[in-house]
Amino acid sequence: MAWLASKYLLTAAVIVLVSEAAKRSDRLGGFIAALPLVTFMALIWLYLDQQPQAKIANHAWYTFWYVVPTLPMFLAFPWLLPKLGFWPTLLACAAITILCFWLFALALRPFGIQLLP
Repeated sequence: MAWLASKYLLTAAVIVLVSEAAKRSDRLGGFIAALPLVTFMALIWLYLDQQPQAKIANHAWYTFWYVVPTLPMFLAFPWLLPKLGFWPTLLACAAITILCFWLFALALRPFGIQLLP
């Protein structure tokens, strides 16, 4: 139980670090947020939980493919924010991301990459 609690605390600390850094510097906050810290932590947790190397490698493989369709959201958010306000922009960006995931998964399917069941 202590192991699980420490994983939660460390993971939460990364989110707090990003938000606190972003308060002080837009660039620094964005830079830290762009680092694959969550992925690194997930890979470490999987390794320390003695998961097979194939499972750890698959996690990294799918993370790559899932990151690509999130990129349009980062362009849409600053453009939509002054037009719609925060919450509608967040909702619109979630919808954009879901649509991009779906389209990207369809585009990759002919190449044998299955992102959606």
